[in-house]
Amino acid sequence: MIGLLQTGSLPFATDFAVIIITAVLLSYLARLTGQPTIVAYIFTGLVLGPVFLDVVSQSELVVLMSELGLGFLLFLIGMKMRIDDIREILRPIINIAIWQTILQTALAFVVAFALGFTLLETTVIALATVFGATPIIVKLLSDKDELATLPGKIDVGVLIIQDIYLVILLAVLSAESLSNPQEIAVSVGTILLLMGGVGIISYLSARYLLPSLFRAVAEDRRAFFIVGIAWAFVFILGTEQLNLSLEVGAFLAGLSLAQVPYTSELTERVRPITDFFMVVFFTSIGLQLAADSLLAYWVEALIASAALMVGNFLIIFYLIDREQFTPETSFIGSLNMAQVSEFSLVVGALAVTRGFIDASILGYLSLMAIVTMSLSTYLINYNYQIYERVKPYLARFESEEKRDVDLHVYQDHAVVVGYDEIIRTALPLLQEHFGDVVVVDRNPAHAEVHQSADYEYIYGDFKHGEIRSGAGLKRAAFVLSSTVEPDINRILLEEIGDDTVVFAEAESTEDAADLYDRGAHYVILSTALTSEKLTDHLRLYFNESEEFWAVVDSDIGHLRWIRGEFDG
Repeated sequence: MIGLLQTGSLPFATDFAVIIITAVLLSYLARLTGQPTIVAYIFTGLVLGPVFLDVVSQSELVVLMSELGLGFLLFLIGMKMRIDDIREILRPIINIAIWQTILQTALAFVVAFALGFTLLETTVIALATVFGATPIIVKLLSDKDELATLPGKIDVGVLIIQDIYLVILLAVLSAESLSNPQEIAVSVGTILLLMGGVGIISYLSARYLLPSLFRAVAEDRRAFFIVGIAWAFVFILGTEQLNLSLEVGAFLAGLSLAQVPYTSELTERVRPITDFFMVVFFTSIGLQLAADSLLAYWVEALIASAALMVGNFLIIFYLIDREQFTPETSFIGSLNMAQVSEFSLVVGALAVTRGFIDASILGYLSLMAIVTMSLSTYLINYNYQIYERVKPYLARFESEEKRDVDLHVYQDHAVVVGYDEIIRTALPLLQEHFGDVVVVDRNPAHAEVHQSADYEYIYGDFKHGEIRSGAGLKRAAFVLSSTVEPDINRILLEEIGDDTVVFAEAESTEDAADLYDRGAHYVILSTALTSEKLTDHLRLYFNESEEFWAVVDSDIGHLRWIRGEFDG
């Protein structure tokens, strides 16, 4: 204990304990009021820092952990960026994202300059407030099962391009000075060149190395997790050796992992440690602010919040409408993206560290982020209800030329949980009847079989919400569960739609009765079926021996056929 006190480890541990306990309490209050947990983390820093109690300081360990928090946040975001998810609408997304970045930056610049900020402050503010709140938007749309909708895919596509821009911006802000345009141009060119080289390595790894690497370790859950984390640190180390920020390496590491079939499961495994680091990161932003810094520009922050939310909505509505999408898609897609995101704090915190702005500007950005993210949470949760109210006023935007892209969305399909010989024989019938079939399987030995098949395959544990969302469970017409784990079958019975038919398997009569009580339409009780089959075979053996041996020969032939199909 004396050693701990001498080295200062005890205060570090105490700080972390206070931060985590406070964050948990405020996160609970945030959920009760429908607010994103990121807002609770910022308030954690404000409560514990100079603004209120002033009981936690920004120690070296807190700074280090917060830096890792930003890296892991971008690592997680990179893992969500599957290009295949937006390939169908990639061209309009690129057009929307580029012009959105230009127009929203210009709007933020005009608003900040009109409010009296200096040219350098205005520039940083304009660059910081152009992003959508990726974690919040993706989480809320996922909870509402709207990620697969056309507005959801447009928003996610724009966020992907914004996040690439964010990584470049963070690298630029790491430069020594922003006053020399030529130096900035050279810096950006160097960054893009280095990112291109690392990106090529990332692409080649995703294509040739990562699938076999994760297949080799997927059966060992600890090794699976460690390999994923180690992959992030390999890229972090590589980019830092090239004088790029760790955020660039973490983002590119996640981007390479996004293209392999193990991404969803790895995302769920990494999320807890990422959430921990994010708590420290956003808390550290609140710890940087004194009361006078937070409230120095509170009037300007409220004015700017209103101007930017309205302006951002109008800009994105115009850009989506210009791509000839329907007014509903334009309205929903732009309403989801109206906020100033937490990434404004990321950019602002780095700008403070580099000495480009002072803490009062970070306070201004913090207030804007809190206000707009809080309001936009309700806008996203009630987006379609709001649309129905304003729909008559959007009639002027209707035209025969405007139509939405027909995206392939899983609807009225079959979801299969688990995979074995029995499931394999049932799949052709399910495909014939439902067309689309999604198989969720956590056995890596089956990966090659799944990847060569003509159904959708998701590797992972069905207990994880992101896995169920990816399989479109809420929109499925039929679910076949071959697992006897009661927890998994109960979860799927809680989340299915009202008209979904469920066939599930149970290990005992008690579990079977429970599943029927919870709404299962048919429960496969293998023990009961086996005993019934055994009794029938015994009767044949004792009374009709010739028929019995004929059945045995038939069973052996059928087993050989199944084994050949399963192995081949």
